[in-house]
Amino acid sequence: MIITQICDISRSRSRIDIDGQSAFVLYKGELRRFHLREGQEISVGSYQEIMTDLLPKRAKLRCMNLLQSRDYTRKQLMDKLLQGDYPQECIDEAIAYMESYGYVDDFRYAKNFIEYHIGNKSRRRIETDLLRKGIQRDLIQRAFEELDLLGVEQDEAAMISGLLRKKKFCIETATRQEQQKMFGYLYRRGFGTDAITKALSLDSVAN
Repeated sequence: MIITQICDISRSRSRIDIDGQSAFVLYKGELRRFHLREGQEISVGSYQEIMTDLLPKRAKLRCMNLLQSRDYTRKQLMDKLLQGDYPQECIDEAIAYMESYGYVDDFRYAKNFIEYHIGNKSRRRIETDLLRKGIQRDLIQRAFEELDLLGVEQDEAAMISGLLRKKKFCIETATRQEQQKMFGYLYRRGFGTDAITKALSLDSVAN
């Protein structure tokens, strides 16, 4: 394994390419510690120590530091580690470690997110937000079902009414153009056409 390039990415860190492929990022002091230089071979022992000890530990610590401030989904943590140029195998090991201790739990994240937003976001909007955070659709469905069993329910009609009041929208005096504009606004917020039409008392708005 030949070190084909060492490229500085900051004052303290460098990216190391091995055999023409990006391998990992190390601090400058670690370059000296492992005696890494361009054009020279990296020993099997040094490579294994970096890939099986040094970087996995660093990735786990990075995850722990992130999780001190808030919850992350599996995908969000993975994205953070990818941004830090960790090798994929080190990322997988760090994420698996976090999951094994329950530090990362997408099902728990989904339940907490739904419970927090169930009064101010439509179900479709919540589902879309969770999918963007990398949570699988079946986990989202399970989270909704479990919360339903616990009596955590969503009243979309009341939410729409609240938005209408906030927008100072008067159904009785609104023009057709204003009605259609409000319909589009509510639809973009994730409410279904039936719920919007019923709330606006306008069967023709959706057509």
